[in-house]
Amino acid sequence: MARNLDAKCRQCRREGEKLFLKGEKCFTDKCAIERRNYAPGQHGQKKGRLSDYGVQLRAKQKLRRIYGVLEGQFRLTYQAAEKKRGVTGENLLQHLECRLDNVAYRMGFGVSRGEARQVVRHNGILVNGKRVNIPSYQVQAGDIVEVAEGTKQHLRIKASVEAAEQRGFPEWVDVDVKAMKGVFKAKPQRAELPSTINENLVVELYSK
Repeated sequence: MARNLDAKCRQCRREGEKLFLKGEKCFTDKCAIERRNYAPGQHGQKKGRLSDYGVQLRAKQKLRRIYGVLEGQFRLTYQAAEKKRGVTGENLLQHLECRLDNVAYRMGFGVSRGEARQVVRHNGILVNGKRVNIPSYQVQAGDIVEVAEGTKQHLRIKASVEAAEQRGFPEWVDVDVKAMKGVFKAKPQRAELPSTINENLVVELYSK
């Protein structure tokens, strides 16, 4: 199975902002962005002016890295969003947010999307009472997502849920922390997602 093996902190430094790929470390002073907020590599501190294409490419790469999606899968996701009615950019973000690994992360069942994806792959997540181990599975409004009984005892999962509860959950999920169960209420609207994401640049890039 293909995976992105690039160091996560280097990915954040490349994009110049926190992508929250390392879980709790991202909320501490040990975060690479707090210590070295410039691109990795020998020439990382040299700031050059990006072309229009470069700006669009960086926007796409950042979005891919946030959700942990490889290039081929990201392109397929974009094509699905393009075919759907509505605004393509918003459809793209909703497709990414509805991925099971992302929903599990939003509900606190992993400290990062990467860890939540691992829980999904290891049969640790149930959707409407059935095991689903496909990270890209599209969760629908009203679906019940919960941690499987055997996985609830894992200390990392418990700590992750507690940390998520302290930070607060998004409006589009309703989580029962004690039961480690949540309801995906609806697809998030654009206004509910980070303003630092510029999906329009991604649409411009793929529209060429």
